[in-house]
Amino acid sequence: MKRLKNAIKKNLVAGILIILPISITFYIVFLLVRVVDRILGVLPPKYDPQTYIPFNIPGFRLFFAVIIIFIVGFLARNYIGSKLIEFWENIVNKIPFIRTIYVAIKQLGEAIFAKKEKDFKRVVLIEYPRKGIFTLAFTTGIGEGEIQKKTKKRVLNIFVPTTPNPTSGFYLLVPEDEIKFLDMSVEDAFKLIISGGMATPEKRP
Repeated sequence: MKRLKNAIKKNLVAGILIILPISITFYIVFLLVRVVDRILGVLPPKYDPQTYIPFNIPGFRLFFAVIIIFIVGFLARNYIGSKLIEFWENIVNKIPFIRTIYVAIKQLGEAIFAKKEKDFKRVVLIEYPRKGIFTLAFTTGIGEGEIQKKTKKRVLNIFVPTTPNPTSGFYLLVPEDEIKFLDMSVEDAFKLIISGGMATPEKRP
């Protein structure tokens, strides 16, 4: 009887672990589609793509928005598009309040979506905020110039993210011989940090 109860309990837990993330994911996607439809639904009828279709298609406005974003991104990567963006940013930088908002949002977007050479390179383990306590961090580069000249040891630029928002954190300069390099991927490290240690990364061969 005890084995039967344990088996039923394990099957129920397994079912919940499968169904829960799937159902919540689809629900969030459904809400996202509805929100985008409502936002784009305030457009004048002549600019609303749904106006030219005799029947309602859920998510059509979202699909249309993705196409527009793709086209804008494609144009922005060309010479003429980059010059137009540069011209626009020169104008924005001359407007105090607007400049602050624009720069903050742009930096946040680049931190989340952009992948550049200066971005996180390796996942490391350092003793922080004191000896005997470890935290995950990312290397972002090597200390150079005056910083390196005035330190006795070779130091690395380290970013220590916060939980559950890894886009904020602390910038540290840590001696290389005090850093433990991990084989964990940057993506797995982000999952671990955002979840507060609950989403442990899979073992890699």
